[in-house]
Amino acid sequence: MKKLMIALLCLGSYSLTAQITTPQPSPAAKTWQTVGLTEITLEYSRPSKNDRVIFGDLVPYDKMWRTGANKNSMITVSNDLTVGSQTLKAGTYAIFVTPKNGKSWDVYFYTDTENWGTPDEWKEELVALKTTATVSKITSVMESFTIEIENLTMNGADLSFAWENSKAVVSFSVPTKENVLASIDKTMSGPAAGDYYKAASYYLAEKIELEKALEYINKALAMTEDAPFWYTRRKALIQAELGDFKGATATAKLSLEAAKKAGNDDYIKSNEKSIEEWSKKK
Repeated sequence: MKKLMIALLCLGSYSLTAQITTPQPSPAAKTWQTVGLTEITLEYSRPSKNDRVIFGDLVPYDKMWRTGANKNSMITVSNDLTVGSQTLKAGTYAIFVTPKNGKSWDVYFYTDTENWGTPDEWKEELVALKTTATVSKITSVMESFTIEIENLTMNGADLSFAWENSKAVVSFSVPTKENVLASIDKTMSGPAAGDYYKAASYYLAEKIELEKALEYINKALAMTEDAPFWYTRRKALIQAELGDFKGATATAKLSLEAAKKAGNDDYIKSNEKSIEEWSKKK
């Protein structure tokens, strides 16, 4: 009897805490697309038509809509997008629209992404970009609301919104050409001063290829006006590792002078200590 009572109590406790899981009527969707060299992510909910009249009824004309259901739809772009003559900076934005009697939509990219539906207080200063989407009729009925990136090229694509028998499209371009040309120029021009400095620093830290480390730090210095005190400090340390204490002392004095001008106490102390030590070894 006692065991039965315990079992019933456990069952009752489970019944109070257990939850029934059911599908969402407007399931969440997340899509990722690369356009040229730009990564674009869309996050939104997908309500269904369910025999309802959508535009002009469920979604009124001339009234702002959250572009889906539940939390506002969002777009994240890794590079700046160009929409018409406007620029949408890289970042994450909420998407809101105002359907205009089936002819066009006003589309807003809004910097406040934490809204359940449309914002309680609309702030124009938070509109990163506003544009007009062209609307066309589609022959087949789109049962579930859908946002897609379509008609991809290396330099742009279309952001489309489709539901019922309507499809709104915003065309945009991405800076693929500019990014590729910049990458080509950087690669063809060879390593930058910072690249040589990092390579020399690695060799010094590992105590390997010290002659090459000296070559690289010299190249870094040759490519840099008003050599930074940390560059000359690194050269002095490499020279000391190679046993060139006279050269290391002379270079450390250059680093010390530059560090004093910059007011960097750490490098001042380090150089003064090294100069005292290396001067005895010359």
